[in-house]
This record gives sequence, structure tokens and C-alpha cells, in this order.
Amino acid sequence: MTTPGRLMLLDSASLYFRAFYGVPDQRESPAEAPTNAVRGFLDMIATLVDRHRPDHLVACWDNDWRPAFRVEAIPSYKTHRVADQTTDPDAEEVPDQLAVQVPVIISALEALGICRIGVDGYEADDVIGALTVRHRGRGPVDIVTGDRDLFQLVDDSAAVRVMYTARGGVRDADAVDQAFLTAKYAVTTGPAYADLATLRGDSSDGLPGVAGIGEKTAASLLATFGSLAGIQDALASGDPRIKGAVRARLEAGTAYLQVAPAVVRVAVDAPVPDLPTAVPTRVADPVLLSRLAVDYGLTNPFNRVIAALGLD
Repeated sequence: MTTPGRLMLLDSASLYFRAFYGVPDQRESPAEAPTNAVRGFLDMIATLVDRHRPDHLVACWDNDWRPAFRVEAIPSYKTHRVADQTTDPDAEEVPDQLAVQVPVIISALEALGICRIGVDGYEADDVIGALTVRHRGRGPVDIVTGDRDLFQLVDDSAAVRVMYTARGGVRDADAVDQAFLTAKYAVTTGPAYADLATLRGDSSDGLPGVAGIGEKTAASLLATFGSLAGIQDALASGDPRIKGAVRARLEAGTAYLQVAPAVVRVAVDAPVPDLPTAVPTRVADPVLLSRLAVDYGLTNPFNRVIAALGLD
């Protein structure tokens, strides 16, 4: 990624899970291979490219959805998503009808020539964070996800925003900038949102937070002390502005607060390879694309992506 321009980063798993649950299964027979997640994912790409015209496009991948460095810090991290009936403690619970579609999505991206990047030992969030930092000063960054964790990367000064799909999908995504964070969470920056999330916790990721410290209390503490580090310093120094039940709760959560930031914060120093990320100008593998189109009935979704990208 060497040229300037608008960079779009896809939180791929977030999008194909959404496609799987949101796009009807149109198979005429259970014997046919399911394709709803593939079709939905391709349609999302077509819509995003058509509306936002990125110069660079990367499908960011979870090579490790539950990295060891996060589990070692907080063992409960994503434990509720670990698949049952398996001897592998790192196997993610994915519906069978979706699991068989993921390799097809990978092949579709390869055929189209859309860059896909994952790094062993890291989540897609970390890939997104590293690429966002690397692109600083080269142009705007649009992060497409249904995951609030990535709000921590929002930075108006670097034109980094999150296109949040949880409510309106890719067609009506919330454009999350610093004004959005202020209005919704009473924090003014991306890093402040990470501190808020650390204090509040996140049940969807198995992060307990500080018991008894909700979102409003966390935001109030951050407004007073500036950051989680500032809160911890004030707590340690006996600052009288932290008192009563709030002090007791923070003191009880001291051990958690010592390790949680390393789990919540995106690893922007992840060793992401420097691959070509420019939007393709031609279909990379016409033979593979043709085979996928025939085998899985993907002609129309492929045509929509090809038209949006303007591929030869």
C-alpha cells in the first residue's frame, strides 16, 4: 500500500455473519450447497464500492479469532463463543451452513483480485488497526464493521471513521466520527472509547468490566480524569473526587484494570504484511471466477461487484 487515496477496510467475519443471518437461503434442495453468506457478502462489497468509491480495499481476516495474548490476560475472553463438542479450546462456534461458505468467500475474493489480509495470532481488528495507522497521512479510512470495538480507531484529524452496520447494514450504516462518539457515549476520542469499553465491559466478548461501573459512570470518570490511566492515578493517590461506592468498585476491579487494556485495545503494531491493496482494475482469475459462478450460482453477485469496481 504505497499510493494515497481512500482506504476501505472490511471486518470480514462481521459482514459474512451478517449476510448469513440476513440473506434468505434460496436453495431448492438441502443437497445444494448454501450460498446466502457468499451472495450477501459480495452484494455488500458492490454496495460499498459503488457508494464510497475507495481507492484501496482490504478484506481483513480473523486468522486467530481468540488470540493467546488476550486469553492469557483475561481467560473469559470470548469463551461463550467456543464451540461445544470439540477438544479444541480455540474452535469458534460457527453454524455448519456458514462454515462451508467461508472457503468460497475466500476464493471469490481471490478471483476478483480483492486483497485479503490476515495475520496468525491476531484478529481482523488488529489487522484493521495496523493498516489504519500505516495509512495515516495518505487519505481517508473507512472501517466497515458491526463491532463497536473498532470505534477506538475513530480519528477526525486523520479522517478515520467507522461505517457501523449493526443497525442499518451497509446501505444505511452509521458514520461514526468523534461527534457521534460524543453524542452517543459522552467521550470525545477513539482512545477514550477504548477506556470506556474497558471500564464498562462487553458481554459479547466475555469482558466483565468493573462491577458496578456502567457506561454513564465510566464516561463521567473519563470526563473528570481524562483517561483510564488518569483514573488509576487518581485512585492510587487517594484523590477525594473518587469516593464512596465508586472508589470501592474501582479498587475491587484493580486487578482487572491492570490487564484489560491490553485485551480491549487494538494491536496496531501487529506484523501486517505490506501487500498491494489498490482496488483491482481487472478480474484476477477469470477461470476461477467462472467456475465459482457456475458451481455456486454466483453470476449475478459477481456481475454486481465487477460493475461496481469497473473491472475489465
